Amino acid sequence: MLTARRLGVGVITLLVVSAIVFLATEVLPGNAAYAVLGRNANPVRLHALERQLHLNQGLLSQYWTWLSGLFTGRLGASLANGQPVWGLAEPRLINSAVLVLVTGVIGTVLGVTLGAIAALRKDGWFDHISSVVALAVTSLPEFIVAIGLIILFSTVVLHLLPAVSLLPPGVYAWSQPELLILPVATLVIVIVPYIFRMMRAAMIEALESDYVEMARLKGVPEWRIVLGHALPNSIAPTIQVIGLNFLYLAGGVVVVEYVFNYPGIGQGLVFAVSNRDIPVIQFIVVVLAAFYVCVNIASDVIALLATPRRRIPR
Repeated sequence: MLTARRLGVGVITLLVVSAIVFLATEVLPGNAAYAVLGRNANPVRLHALERQLHLNQGLLSQYWTWLSGLFTGRLGASLANGQPVWGLAEPRLINSAVLVLVTGVIGTVLGVTLGAIAALRKDGWFDHISSVVALAVTSLPEFIVAIGLIILFSTVVLHLLPAVSLLPPGVYAWSQPELLILPVATLVIVIVPYIFRMMRAAMIEALESDYVEMARLKGVPEWRIVLGHALPNSIAPTIQVIGLNFLYLAGGVVVVEYVFNYPGIGQGLVFAVSNRDIPVIQFIVVVLAAFYVCVNIASDVIALLATPRRRIPR
């Protein structure tokens, strides 16, 4: 029931976002036909291209044409080079998906593990040092972390890794994994502190709860208390933070991909905005919005499954 309700809200959200994106790009000065023709925009050619791009229709008709094209795969052509929008976006989507997935998995494992260790050693030296480092890292924007890693591993101090992540056309990120190291490291450093702090707080609360105290009084081994009682009750709130970090990655890749010149969807969005390539901008923003909706639904469902008592009717 929850999943169906969230899916319905997600579809409505995407429709609203698509309308906002379409209207936001339509109210820009000039129009797409003028952007394509530039100085060659004489009235005859301008009107001909407007008819070709359906710009001579009403705003509602234009929106329906664009929205139906999203569902049928007719995404139109780029205004910058005339290539199909999907042909331009597909390899960038795949590269960004690889970057987000690898970062999310590594960051989740590190954050949950370090948070659990800090909670088990509460008020110890590891807990104090890791908490201070996590708090310090949360104040650093991703481009500062990226530049610091480039200075450390690529230019000034060491020369171990490439400073930019250039990929030839038609080549995907997994073909040259060394190009992923610095972008992934940047995003992992940014997201781990949030997962770490939530996992630590949730684990400490679970370890100090009544049911854990009762298990200790019964003589249950400590490892069973941690794995069987504390960890399952700590993971549900942490899942919500993990989901929020995946949502952050959808936006964080824009800056990181631009810094490392990584050919992903973030860099494509920057180029599309610079070239005023409206069809590409519209498609990328809608894809990012769909990603937000899907991750929100998935994190809610997983958190519910991780906490069985929340599914018991009251």
